[in-house]
Amino acid sequence: MSGLSITAVARPQPGDEGTARAADLRACRALRDGLHMAKWGNLDRASTLREDQEYWRGTEYEERLQFLATLDGVPAGTASVLLPLQENTAAAWIDVLVAAPYRRQGIGRRLLEVAEDAARSRGRRVFEGYCEEPVAGQGKAWLQAGQEELPAKSGSGGVPLNLASTRFALASGYELEQVERSSRLLLPVEPDVLDSLEADAVAHAGGYRVLGWRGRCPEALVDAYAALRGRMTADVPTAGLESEEEEWDAARVRAEEQGWERSGVEALVAAVQHSGTGDLAAFTVLSCRPERPQVLIQEDTLVAGPHRGRRLGMLAKIANIRRAGDECPAAESVITWNASENRHMLAINISLGFKPSGFEGEWQKRLE
Repeated sequence: MSGLSITAVARPQPGDEGTARAADLRACRALRDGLHMAKWGNLDRASTLREDQEYWRGTEYEERLQFLATLDGVPAGTASVLLPLQENTAAAWIDVLVAAPYRRQGIGRRLLEVAEDAARSRGRRVFEGYCEEPVAGQGKAWLQAGQEELPAKSGSGGVPLNLASTRFALASGYELEQVERSSRLLLPVEPDVLDSLEADAVAHAGGYRVLGWRGRCPEALVDAYAALRGRMTADVPTAGLESEEEEWDAARVRAEEQGWERSGVEALVAAVQHSGTGDLAAFTVLSCRPERPQVLIQEDTLVAGPHRGRRLGMLAKIANIRRAGDECPAAESVITWNASENRHMLAINISLGFKPSGFEGEWQKRLE
């Protein structure tokens, strides 16, 4: 296409806020912000500039590439490639975005080609991506009457066939592996609701106690916490997506904490400890950002397999919601995501009052 240019965005460096490098970073962020506003009417799900400046530097665990498409010098689209470096080294996560005025001109296809070429040049043979869409209305199913659905290969959930994102993924050779539901919990939760749910959980959780921290995990718990974090990729449903169990140690926990701190993200962690062994059996994380004080993001939640059936996930989530009320008083809601087949965690969230707000198709393309 005449006038179309796609360039790699340089990794941000400390002190380069006024440079051309920073201008490209801001252009990509503005495109993503525009998409969030068009889809959701807010920036609750959007990253902040400070998060972007930290995130796109990458880590020793993940290389992160970003590309900017301009048409006659005007930013028109962006693509990203995330490359795991310790596990899942055959896979790459790819995202493509084209601003509304520039769609249906081949820019998305060209961005995807550039992203896939970058992944292929680094030895990746499995491409994965996702696209989140809002539900038709608060609490309503996302598949409206008369719409045809594409079912996920996992056998749970599906996405409307007539969505532009669905058509683009299918035309590009991707298959729908899994569907996640996004949900929102309005805050504060009625104390009586929390009290009742907590009493039920405590009755099933004999021999366990709840711990919590903000930001940095206590030194005495960091090894146990790392072991539990490693279980996250083994114990949660991932359908047919390329997924290897991650190896976590204290250094990896500290690297994540330091990255969050530099990003301006504050993490509230609630963990459940088995009193007899001292092992951590469950954890949940809420992240809050001073630039988005009205919304909390529910990060990972996990109950380790041997400890399930004791309401530990509920116990941890209630503890964190209570702490959030004290430590993040401006928060008006929590957003979370769950695989459609993760019935147990969905049931916990529904009991707490989470309502459907969107759905996310997770796509995969294998070269072999």
